[in-house]
Amino acid sequence: MKRIGVIGAGAWGTALANAAAKAGRDVVLHGRDPALIDALNRSRSNDKYLPGIKLDDKVTPTTDLSRVAGTDAILLVTPTQSLRETATLLAPVLRSGTPAIACAKGIEIGSKKFVTEVIEEVLPGARPAILSGPSFAADVAAGLPTAVTLAARDETLALDLANALSSKTFRLYHSNDVRGVEIGGAAKNVLAIAAGIVAGRKLGASAQAALTTRGFAELVRFARAHGAKPETLTGLSGLGDLILTCSSPQSRNYAFGVLLGDHGSVNVHGKKLTEGVHTAPVLVEAARAMNVEMPIAEAIAAVLSGKMNVDAAIAGLLSRPLRQED
Repeated sequence: MKRIGVIGAGAWGTALANAAAKAGRDVVLHGRDPALIDALNRSRSNDKYLPGIKLDDKVTPTTDLSRVAGTDAILLVTPTQSLRETATLLAPVLRSGTPAIACAKGIEIGSKKFVTEVIEEVLPGARPAILSGPSFAADVAAGLPTAVTLAARDETLALDLANALSSKTFRLYHSNDVRGVEIGGAAKNVLAIAAGIVAGRKLGASAQAALTTRGFAELVRFARAHGAKPETLTGLSGLGDLILTCSSPQSRNYAFGVLLGDHGSVNVHGKKLTEGVHTAPVLVEAARAMNVEMPIAEAIAAVLSGKMNVDAAIAGLLSRPLRQED
């Protein structure tokens, strides 16, 4: 895997392109906006999405999808709700057998499919995988130590991809528990909104710890119902990502939750890149279908839909019957 394609020239796509280059790969970075790609080629800097970071010399920006399709593995770095559209554009030029690695965290609205399921449906000739874990684009781009998980059903493929993308500061652990990794990434975004609300409402560090812990219990219940492995849930893509996202204002989901907590309600229209906003109702619907109890996720979905205000959601969670801890 000498050549890596990256589709999506935003902050995370640019950071991953640089990370792959630092791992010794030649990288083709695709973006739809000709002006952005032209600026990347001229200045070697993505000032729009990742200011202060220079593009590695081994990264070639392009608007031509066929150049990406000629690489040995492709990172799909688009939001979950845009993944199907991106994969559809890639389908006519993709070579059969090419690994296609989803780098989004969520569940598709409407189909209720996880990201690798979308890839399987739209790109039947691809070999689906997912990259997820506790990471911020700015940290990865700056070369700060970061560790994530890469999962594929074929463990040999997962290992090969992890080896191809790993460097001294960007470490990938491999797994064959695709669904467990996907659920960890999707559920934590919803729970991060709840954690942000706790911070915005200034309910204290004790409440923050309780919320994160009980949220993790919800994540575990849902993931177990899908056959996820315990080590995945307590690993980087599960507990690790939850801890990061529920404690840092760098997280869009946490920052959005803080706004909700500050103001009691926030207009969610246009929150395209806040993945938890889109994931919450789908996650709750999927949990109900499997008789999995997720009261925190349900409260967030109710707040986001306007059916409940923040104070009512908090009061509802605090008035739940006492029970044995699970």
